[in-house]
Formats: sequence, C-alpha cells, structure tokens
Amino acid sequence: MIEADAFVEVARRHGFDWYSGVPCSFLTPFINYVLQDRSLRYLGAANEGDAVALIAGATLGGRRGVTMLQNSGLGNAVSPLTSLTWTFRLPQLLIVTWRGQPGVDDEPQHALTGPITPTLLETMQIPWESFPTEADEVASALERAVGHMDACGLPYALVMQKGTVAHHPLTEQPDGGPRRERVEPVTRVPRSAAHPSRGDVLRRVLKKTDVDADVVLASTGFCGRELYALDDRPNQLYMVGSMGCVTLLALGLALARPDLRVLALDGDGAALMRMGAFATLGAYGPSNLVHLLLDNGAHDSTGGQATVSPHLSFAGVAAACGYMEAVEGDDVDLVDHLLDAPAPDGPRFARIAIQAGTPAGLPRPSLTPEDVKERLMKHIAAGPGGL
Repeated sequence: MIEADAFVEVARRHGFDWYSGVPCSFLTPFINYVLQDRSLRYLGAANEGDAVALIAGATLGGRRGVTMLQNSGLGNAVSPLTSLTWTFRLPQLLIVTWRGQPGVDDEPQHALTGPITPTLLETMQIPWESFPTEADEVASALERAVGHMDACGLPYALVMQKGTVAHHPLTEQPDGGPRRERVEPVTRVPRSAAHPSRGDVLRRVLKKTDVDADVVLASTGFCGRELYALDDRPNQLYMVGSMGCVTLLALGLALARPDLRVLALDGDGAALMRMGAFATLGAYGPSNLVHLLLDNGAHDSTGGQATVSPHLSFAGVAAACGYMEAVEGDDVDLVDHLLDAPAPDGPRFARIAIQAGTPAGLPRPSLTPEDVKERLMKHIAAGPGGL
C-alpha cells in the first residue's frame, strides 16, 4: 500500500498535473488528494468517455493528463479510446480500478467486467501493468508509461487493485466549477422561410475566425469534411469517429491554452449522444470557449435519418447547464454575434437551424488525422510535454 502523494508527486515530475475522471471507491484517496492540491487540476466528468476526450484536449494543448476510471467505465470510454486517442495519437495515462478481479470478492455487477478487464485493454491496444503498491515502484512504472506514450503517442494504463492506496480524507470540498448567474436562453425570430445551409454557416465561421488567434474543432461527419473543402487551414482539426466528443476536446484545449479562442463546431446528432457534456462545459468552460451547434434535425452523413432535436431547445439546455450566453435561431448572423461580442466570464453557445443536405462529391481530408493533429500542435506551438 502507498500514500497518494507517493504517486502524485512523482507523476508531477513527469509533467502530469491534469486529472479527470469518474470516482470509484478504490480511487477515493487518490482523487481526494488531487482535489485538494491547488497546484493540480481535477475536472469531474459526466462519464468516463467524456473524461478521456477532455484529457485528450489538454494533451492537444501541450499538457500531460491522467484519466481515472472504474473498469466498468471502460465501456463508456471505448469510442474515444479507439477513435480519438488512437486515431489522432493523443497519449494519456489511464488509472483503471480492477473491480471484480478474479479471486477477490466484489459486487455482482463486476462479475463479468473484472475477469475481462485485461482483455478489454489489450483489445484496444492499450498496454497495462498493475498500479504500484510500494513507493519505490512508482518511478519505474511511470518511466515505462511515459516511454510508451512518448514513443507511439498512445495511452498507457495502470490497473489499480483494491487497497492499493492508503486512506486520504477529503477535508475540503472544492467547487465543481465557478458559480455563475443563470442566464435565460434567447430565441431569435427566423428571418426567412429557408434555413441557411451548412456551407453558409461555415463560410461565415471562416470569415470571422483568425488563423493565429482561433482554433476551430469540427465535429465528425460532414461538418469537418465541408469545412476542409471550403478552406483547409492549420488552425483547424476535423474529428473522425468519437461522435459527440468535440466539445470535451475543445474544453480541454481551451483550459490548457487560455491565450487561444477555441470554437467547437457541433452537430445535433453528436450533441444528443453526449448531453452530459453540456453540464461539464457549463461548470468548467472558460471565456475563450465557444460552442456552435449546427442543427439540421438529421444524421446527414448516414442517410438523413431524423434526430429528436426538433423536440428540445439546445439553448435552453445550455442555459440551464451554466453557459454564460445561449442563443438559437436560423440566422447566419448569429455567428457574428457569437464571435464578435465581448467574451463573458464563461462559455458561449449558439444553435443555428440549417438545411439538411450536403454538396455532392464532398472530399475527405487528404491529410491523416495524425497529420492534422501534428500540424495544429505545431501551429499553436504546443508540444507533448508542455508549452
């Protein structure tokens, strides 16, 4: 058994000062220590996949991060671990608890997850080893983890067994985020019978964003492909896979790089997939984070199947979750409003209703996702170990 600081302080020397995750009783002393150290950053996530995406964004911004999760949460994290961190080569350290470890009594819900945990990690090509149980084992374990992460740009997992870390009390309960006054959602009256196209909105985004001052992260599907077709710029990243994760990626980057304005281009289908992200962005989102949702009421890239977006107000959700501004309408000028207005003390949101449909022959990026990531990190001068 080790004390929490025996791991955290060695990890700090390797640059690990960002943590996110979802609590597990095995992790309690570890999380309690990190929460109460003001020189470290801990961000609670709505689910484990969101935590992976958030730390990936911090990595994009040049930080080293740790995602902490119960092994049952690996199921929630499969998509970002296999189509975000793997695809873009965004390494992070995973601390995975081993509930239901063979030979250890546990609750019935862990009876299957426990025995298959090593196989789950190996299937996702994530090398793992047991979390160190002695203080003198910590340095070598972290050296192996960092060596792997730096060599191939992929995650490494430490699997924590029951009773590994000694009790650490939570004597101070930090806030989940800054306290903000609740805003009212604003609906702009439609100006015409026809909604703008996705291209109309993206052209306005390109006009209103600066290559050197802004980073634009485009959601998976036709959003990223159409942005690429209109103008491929080094401050842009086109998501592939990991549907719904663009906002968490943007949050991590915006927090890691407060000198940049980060614009997340979202879609209705993607936003609906990870609605918990609104709460996380509302709680932790900084003033340099902008969330623009293009809503065509359909999964356009898979044949136009309808989403349930006509039945809800995304601006209402954003306002209820703590965004400092939340507007919606069908006017391209909302882009100007969102990007020209003085930055409030927190994130801004706009949802623009757009037409369904996509231009014929829309190309896919000729660069690989890893190339796009490397180009962006070079453009914003962020390296894998820090700024």
